[in-house]
Amino acid sequence: MADIRSERDERRVPIDRVGVKGLRYPVVLLDKARRRQHTVAVVNMYVSLPQTSRGTYMGRFVEILEQYHEELDIHKLGTILREVKRRLEAESAHWEMEFPYFIEKRAPVSGARALVDYRCSIRADLTDRFRLRIGAAVPVTTLCPCSKEMVGATGHNQRAEIRVSAELNGFLWLEDLIELVEDCGSSEVYSLLEREDERHLTNHALENPALVEDVVRNVALRLGSCKDVAGFEIEVESYESVHNHEAYARVCRAAGEERR
Repeated sequence: MADIRSERDERRVPIDRVGVKGLRYPVVLLDKARRRQHTVAVVNMYVSLPQTSRGTYMGRFVEILEQYHEELDIHKLGTILREVKRRLEAESAHWEMEFPYFIEKRAPVSGARALVDYRCSIRADLTDRFRLRIGAAVPVTTLCPCSKEMVGATGHNQRAEIRVSAELNGFLWLEDLIELVEDCGSSEVYSLLEREDERHLTNHALENPALVEDVVRNVALRLGSCKDVAGFEIEVESYESVHNHEAYARVCRAAGEERR
């Protein structure tokens, strides 16, 4: 049977990334608190394709994922991508994975425990060097300082989301990344609260009003001072409660860019 994908291509157009996208797969991640956490990830795996090759072997990606999915450790991603490059004879290999990740949080006063889920991601690239980025979407509350200034005693508040992607030059648990940024808004968000917790969080937000500009700068200072973070991208989006639009801010710092 003819192997069409191995035919020579004469159009002389190299392809930057080709592979499988949107593959839902059960995975087991290393968990800082409980050692292992089962979740379902959406995985994208790609390689580069030279101009003379007509196609790549899509099945190889799934074979490699099947080999490693029962315990995914970011320390293994370099090994996984080297195997992808070798088996597909590629110059570069790329990994993208998004998944819900659960962390147990204690309410600030009562200590009530409940899980909070975070949308997290891991991205890795292997070309002439290895690059690793981890990311999380972290819900917070923001209270408008302009509204508080006008009213005097209170102000309108709303849910907001901090979306952060950090390029690592060391090791950082997802739990630690989330903890770094979670208190950069007016108050944190919990799954389970007693009345005394709600009172505490309401007062805390009133004492810490924050614009999206304040939040994104707070996060940038935190990540900029973390020795394990080489570069970052931060987005903050406030889902406004009294406006017919959202408020948004973004800060990026490339790896190697001088810290200010």
